[in-house]
Amino acid sequence: MTGTSVSVGDIRSAAPARLIEMAGINSIVLHWYDLTCPFCYLGQARTKLLQDRGMTVVELPFQAHPDIPKEGVHIGERIGLMYERIESEARTLGMPLHWPPRLPNSRLALSAAEWVRRNKISSFASVQKRLFRAHFADGLDIGDPDIVLQCISEVVDDVDRLDQSLLSGEAAAWLTESERMGHQIGVTATPTWIIARRAIRGFVAQDDFEALVRIAKGGKDPSSLQGEVNNAR
Repeated sequence: MTGTSVSVGDIRSAAPARLIEMAGINSIVLHWYDLTCPFCYLGQARTKLLQDRGMTVVELPFQAHPDIPKEGVHIGERIGLMYERIESEARTLGMPLHWPPRLPNSRLALSAAEWVRRNKISSFASVQKRLFRAHFADGLDIGDPDIVLQCISEVVDDVDRLDQSLLSGEAAAWLTESERMGHQIGVTATPTWIIARRAIRGFVAQDDFEALVRIAKGGKDPSSLQGEVNNAR
């Protein structure tokens, strides 16, 4: 990419092979997410914080639970301290949260979102938000192709092209490509933000997140501080 003028849209819609070249640039953040991950749902607020500070965030899909069967699994009521913390944070952020009774296999929805990112980058943010909302607020099954296409059709006109890409396996191959790149640079779970080739993993409080970002941009590894942050909470 040296010596070449690249637009923000080109960066945000770039394939992983091109993004590898940009991973060390301080102003570019690579963010791996899963549409059924509650920490990624909340993490939209952390991504917005980065964008508000002038950073370019590239959203990349990563299936956090590939072991979930295609038909999904029944989860039922969420009980425990972790869920209480998630619900409290959602209230603080003003984000609706209604736990769905089933956890779908997210591969189809992630593949569809990646197709939009690569082909309709101006619509991607709205599509991603719509799919997050479908799962976490509306109780829709985003493992169902009809529901996924219906949600995306609210934002994108030519979903027939998307449908063809899903049927041909093209979009799924792009998801696999994104996951492969993530594995290569150390992504093991979602959410993970890569800043200057350094990882910030998981959802942490805003002040802590901002501190970790400053450390990463300064060329240091934030993982040791993040361990202290996580252990304290």
